[in-house]
Amino acid sequence: MLRQMSTEVKDFSLINGDSMGTLENIQKEINKCKCQHEALLKEHEIIKDGIENNKTFAKKFQQRTEDKKNSLEVDDKKRTERLEKEQEKLSTSQKEQEKLRTEIMRMKEELESVEKKNDFLRQKTEVSTAVPEKKVVFKGKTAEGAHCQSFDANPRIVYPMEGGTALITFEDEGVAQKVLSLKEHKVQLGECTINVQAQPIQFLVPTYIEMDTQICPHRILVSNLPNKVPEDKLLDKLQIHFAKKKHGGGDVDDVDMLHDSGTVVITFTENNVAKGLTDQLEHKVEFMKNQTHKVKVTPFLNGEISRLQNRNSMCLRTVKLTGIPDIMELENLQDHLEIHFQKATNGGGEVESIIYNPIDHTTLALFTEDSPEDSQSI
Repeated sequence: MLRQMSTEVKDFSLINGDSMGTLENIQKEINKCKCQHEALLKEHEIIKDGIENNKTFAKKFQQRTEDKKNSLEVDDKKRTERLEKEQEKLSTSQKEQEKLRTEIMRMKEELESVEKKNDFLRQKTEVSTAVPEKKVVFKGKTAEGAHCQSFDANPRIVYPMEGGTALITFEDEGVAQKVLSLKEHKVQLGECTINVQAQPIQFLVPTYIEMDTQICPHRILVSNLPNKVPEDKLLDKLQIHFAKKKHGGGDVDDVDMLHDSGTVVITFTENNVAKGLTDQLEHKVEFMKNQTHKVKVTPFLNGEISRLQNRNSMCLRTVKLTGIPDIMELENLQDHLEIHFQKATNGGGEVESIIYNPIDHTTLALFTEDSPEDSQSI
């Protein structure tokens, strides 16, 4: 078609030479139209690609929407299942709670009944003791280990001594007070002189004790034991005897000898065994072959201090000496201190006992009751 138009243009130019300019303009318009046509084709391709992309995006979006919908349905189903389970648990918990309330009410009623029954026993086992004031004194004895720290009717006080100190007990209380009043003392040790300080010994001792005791449900106290049976064999025989059901016993957890009282504590794994054994006061135990011995079985009491009052107490005949350097052997240094404080010219007097604890050493001094008999005999 373009060729035909070109021929026609040539023919037309032959017919009318003045129209040459018009044909050139037409050619420009045609070229312009071609460019616009190509641009439109490109835009068409772009639009076509955009449509395809939109279709793809729409398809993917639809797929994601479908997946999300399925996921929400699954989550909703799981949530519903969990809710149902929680509701079941809540219902079960409410039922159990109601059972517990009923059980608590029943136990409260039983506890009130038991407390009423135990009031009488509690009154009988309550101990209220006023501790009399007693003087204590150091008599040269020491104690090793924490097991020595105890308090009973006869005072036994364990006093930790610092290094470089000494304890000296005078026969006369007045001498001790005079040494304390002088405070500082110059002691001759061979060719040198040392300054020592005299200090009082004070303790915090109980003056009043209230103790609540109760019967232990799984222990018994066995006394009236044979004297000639070795301890190991004695404990074994007791354990074997009281472990047997036919003797009223049960599973034994521990057997312990109390050497200070010569009794044995037997501990059972179950609580209901001890009472049955203590109801029968005497038990025949075979310690030797074909030979039995009657032992006494009594309840074991647990005690707890409910009230305790203390006071400061001063040791009137014992003086603490401090600031003693470690410049010679222990025995020599101790002898020099004793000789110095025995002399009346140094403010001293007769010494009943003395102990020196060197620097960097630890010693536990044992204070016992300063009885009137001891004072009269000095």
